[in-house]
Amino acid sequence: MLVTRSEYTDTDNAILPIVSAQEANIDHDRLHRNAASFRSLGMRSVVLVKDGALVWEWHDLGEDKVEPLFSCTKSVLSLLIGIASDEGLIRGMEEFASEWIEPFARAADPRIHQITVGHLLTMTSGLEWADFDKPYRAMRKSEDWVAYSAGVPMLHDPGKVFCYNSGGSHLLSSILSQATGHSAMQYATTRLFEPLAIRHAAWSSNNGINEGGTGLHLGSRDLAKLGLLCMRGGYLNGTPIVSTAWLEQTTKSHHKALKHYEPRIYGEYGGHWWVDEGDEASGPFYFAYGHGGQYLIVAPKLDAVIVIRKKPSGRGSGIISRDLFHHSIVPSLTPV
Repeated sequence: MLVTRSEYTDTDNAILPIVSAQEANIDHDRLHRNAASFRSLGMRSVVLVKDGALVWEWHDLGEDKVEPLFSCTKSVLSLLIGIASDEGLIRGMEEFASEWIEPFARAADPRIHQITVGHLLTMTSGLEWADFDKPYRAMRKSEDWVAYSAGVPMLHDPGKVFCYNSGGSHLLSSILSQATGHSAMQYATTRLFEPLAIRHAAWSSNNGINEGGTGLHLGSRDLAKLGLLCMRGGYLNGTPIVSTAWLEQTTKSHHKALKHYEPRIYGEYGGHWWVDEGDEASGPFYFAYGHGGQYLIVAPKLDAVIVIRKKPSGRGSGIISRDLFHHSIVPSLTPV
């Protein structure tokens, strides 16, 4: 599908201009051929940004739609925590979570008092949380998600062991709300979405706290805008939105995490971003990942942002999206 300007305003164009495949020097023919199989692979959207411009997109319904990000939500939350830190509302990665989470403040285990925002972001809090987020459903069935997530026992000293924990993400959303006086959605609207001309968003919540680990709904083009913001070091047309230092800190590896998981859909873990060393063609990249194969990939070597959204069909099916990136999209962005 050719990129068109039909749904774009002047503001959109100023943030994410559209250029032709020829101008962008990408292999449009390869992309067009490969797109013939996208529906059979379960793809919903593919959006490519190269050198700061929207150069190619495909949508299964013919147009961009607002759809759930699943756990890509976590990376957007990381940006919001960074903005709050830049504003001095949170003392960065070193902020003690017990300053904001009441069950932590009254906990008998002294290790809980050592849990920081950084530990929650890097998923090294030490809290008991079964592999692959198994307690997540129980958390959602509880009346108070913050109380549930903060009430689990400690298994390890903070900073020692990686454990994927969406409950910790929800604690971060609670911290953000208390620190800013606004829900994550309200804060995102004024600090992130409006500056990037993101006009359509929705975010699930519990007791006024937006769900930290998932629940955000955005369009694919808007997700690409967030990736471009990261690519540009947190700047939007010369105006800082989130500090470069925060992005550098959260998009680098803090733990090997699931680097060796098969199939290779994850990677090492940063601050609510996944990190991968890539290969010779892609170079190192970092990414947001959502259940079933949702990717927002920022690839600095290619100066490219790639959004891949797929119909969820099980954890391992994410390899379909990952293979699409490596074997179809990267070669199209680096034509011989």
